[in-house]
Amino acid sequence: MEKEIFTFDHLEKLDEHNIMPYAIPLIIICLVVEWGLGMYRKRNYYEKKDFLAALGIGAGNAIIGGALKIVVFTISMVIYNEVPWAIPRVWWGFIVCFIAVDFCRYWAHRISHEQRLWWATHVTHHSSEKMNFAISFRTSWTTPIKFLFFLPVPFLGFDPLTFFICHQLAVLYQFWVHTEIIKKMPAPFEYFFVTPSHHRVHHGSDVKYLDKNYGSTFIIWDRMFGTFQKEEEHPTYGLTTPVKSYNPVYLVFHEWVDIWHDLKHAKSPKEVWAILFKPPGAVVTEHQRSKLGQPEQVLVAEKAEKIEVEQVKAAGAA
Repeated sequence: MEKEIFTFDHLEKLDEHNIMPYAIPLIIICLVVEWGLGMYRKRNYYEKKDFLAALGIGAGNAIIGGALKIVVFTISMVIYNEVPWAIPRVWWGFIVCFIAVDFCRYWAHRISHEQRLWWATHVTHHSSEKMNFAISFRTSWTTPIKFLFFLPVPFLGFDPLTFFICHQLAVLYQFWVHTEIIKKMPAPFEYFFVTPSHHRVHHGSDVKYLDKNYGSTFIIWDRMFGTFQKEEEHPTYGLTTPVKSYNPVYLVFHEWVDIWHDLKHAKSPKEVWAILFKPPGAVVTEHQRSKLGQPEQVLVAEKAEKIEVEQVKAAGAA
């Protein structure tokens, strides 16, 4: 079969393949039902300022996503057109592409917790102390730079439209796992797929829950690479150092600002590299040490050591 070469004429088809508008009514229904159940059960699933912050961040993402659509399509198109192979647009091709996208999402997500530069693109998502469907809207406006982690998909020969559809499905799947109203799914489903129980663990700031369950659709990656943790005690949601703001702009950029201030006090290229790529919270400069008390330094050191141990275990398992 001759490989189809993509051009900018195919860009118009992105709107034809956009499934998000069809999902919006269902998303609204889920939000209303969750809120209603919270009122009925006298459970405070939602807090007004927190919810409005999520909506503000989500609105920003919608604008940025539309603006960057051409950039992402162009990069995918150029790579796909240049590689000498192609995966056909048949039913099994979509399945393989979805698995490839999910594998990339696992590593993009994991590295976003293990390296501070990438954590700055993700910290916004963990800033709430609530767990509800609206939390899925809290995706940083700088998240698109993580497209770098998805370049293997067009390199494998998946065309931009197939990639676009599969990525949308992966994003939509993430919506329903942000809730407390669904406790457990059947055991076989819990073993292979990410569920609300798994994702509640991921949003926990408790020591045993930190940096666990990175999977987007398939939890099997976490089982394979040693980052799985089942839900036991009820998680304490949010960051280990809470952010006391509901300003969407602050929630998106506060870590970037902190990185910039730390970089200004770096005394060598080694310190610059460490500030950017050591785990979040790692103490690198004397300036950072002067700002931290001993208890927090110990916590940071323990977290960094834990991540290094997990990386060694994962390497051994591979």
